[in-house]
Amino acid sequence: MFSVRLATILKAAGLGLAIFFTLTHLAQAETVLRIAMTAADIPDWRGQPDQGMEGSRFVGNSLYDPLIAWDLSTSDKEVTLRPALATDWAIDPNDNKRWIFNLRQGVKFHDGCDWNAESAVWNIDRLISDKNPAFTPYNFARIRSRTNNIDHAEKIDDYKIAVYTKSPESLFYYNFPYLFMLSKCAVEKAGNNLDEFAKKPAGTGPYLFAGVVPHERMELVRNPNYWDKARIPKHDRVVLLPMPEATTRVAALLSGQVDFIEAPSPDTIPALKAAKMQIVTNIYPHTWPYILNVARAPFKDIRVRQAANWAMNRQEMVDLLSGLATPSSGIYVPQQKLYGKPAEYGFDQKKATALLKETGCYPCQINIAISTSGSGQMQPLPMNELVKEQLEAVGFKVRFDTLDWNALLDIYFKGQEKYSYDGINFSSGASDPLNFLKGQMTKYKTPLGSNWGWYSNPEVDAMAEKALASTDPAVWEPLVTKIHETIVKEARNLFIVSDLNPRAMSPRVKGFVQAQSWFQDITPIVMAPN
Repeated sequence: MFSVRLATILKAAGLGLAIFFTLTHLAQAETVLRIAMTAADIPDWRGQPDQGMEGSRFVGNSLYDPLIAWDLSTSDKEVTLRPALATDWAIDPNDNKRWIFNLRQGVKFHDGCDWNAESAVWNIDRLISDKNPAFTPYNFARIRSRTNNIDHAEKIDDYKIAVYTKSPESLFYYNFPYLFMLSKCAVEKAGNNLDEFAKKPAGTGPYLFAGVVPHERMELVRNPNYWDKARIPKHDRVVLLPMPEATTRVAALLSGQVDFIEAPSPDTIPALKAAKMQIVTNIYPHTWPYILNVARAPFKDIRVRQAANWAMNRQEMVDLLSGLATPSSGIYVPQQKLYGKPAEYGFDQKKATALLKETGCYPCQINIAISTSGSGQMQPLPMNELVKEQLEAVGFKVRFDTLDWNALLDIYFKGQEKYSYDGINFSSGASDPLNFLKGQMTKYKTPLGSNWGWYSNPEVDAMAEKALASTDPAVWEPLVTKIHETIVKEARNLFIVSDLNPRAMSPRVKGFVQAQSWFQDITPIVMAPN
């Protein structure tokens, strides 16, 4: 906005108030997209975001780019990978633990420094080596499940690198959409202090950092020089607002405070529709389960795990959510080709009770960590109350430890060994086969990987190793499918529902395409005039 002093100067110069009002109109013509996130705070922007994958969705993928990204341009099919800062990648035919990445040329970081092999190798090293001056424990911990098989990276030439793995891993490239590339120049200019870097972060992403009001808002502006011309944002500015309460998000949308909200509460959908708001949903690989601690009693006994699954009236949960979810019988969803034909647990209270009595765990006390809100957690408090009611109806005795989302994430990353939980209510995606496999393999028990609950089955381990040894989909896809069928049969989790990724947005929001993915591309959004 222009000040009164500036208006006086313009008038004194003989330019008149007409010019002042014209310039004011141009300043006001900036198009702004205001998004209410489910996050309890602004996601960390110093590299690997916190606040779950919602942090990556809105901050990581806005400021930064990975070597490989998800193609989020369509809504009618499973998402696939696409080149990003790497143009192509392949295993070295002479060494199955060496991956070659050809890097995109002509890309610059926001601070003007060149993207090249030196910056790529440095970025990988800072995530895996505490000898790197820019290494931080929090970035290491947040991405450890994706970097745990990286031995080192090396420069081949200015736009080619090699990444060496500790063991052969044919699906290794699926890790790279989650590793964000920071400007080495900017970090070094900040004295390798990422708190200083955070004052002026520089990536290569479609948005530039514009500022933060702590705990209140982050603002990003369009990067007009973004290397992918098709994805230069079609709006000028994004304002990201943490709003963990669903009713607060809905009120903000209805009042015009925001334009786009995540996870509206189901009972507000009629009011939103009556106000001409857009409601967008789509199937996608994301479930809302209890991940069970199978390393100790009571869930070490498969009968207890199966009893919990038979206790679930999943349709009642779908009804609670006003149809914004579907019953879940696995980690994958039926629309994914790797889903297979797993056993589907129906609703049978008598069977559930009989199984508990058979094990001698009756009543069966369990302690579950849940969250108040968070990335993909839908409406966790009323949903968990319904789960508790259904479990206790068959003989469980449920105690909840209610935490904020970041605290629950910390438990997930560190693993259950340090905590007294029998399970965690942790929304989980099956966006790629590599992460799915690591979530079931013995050698990737947390904190070394993503196998929270320490599920272990030698047959599953053998199938997974065979899958990871082959680059041929005709070999690894049937194995991944069989593993999915096996872990469902063994009730590895308490499977409850898969959500439909609901969003609500103002009629002014045009051009958004909701991909079948946890991640979404907001760059195509056009903000229509009021």
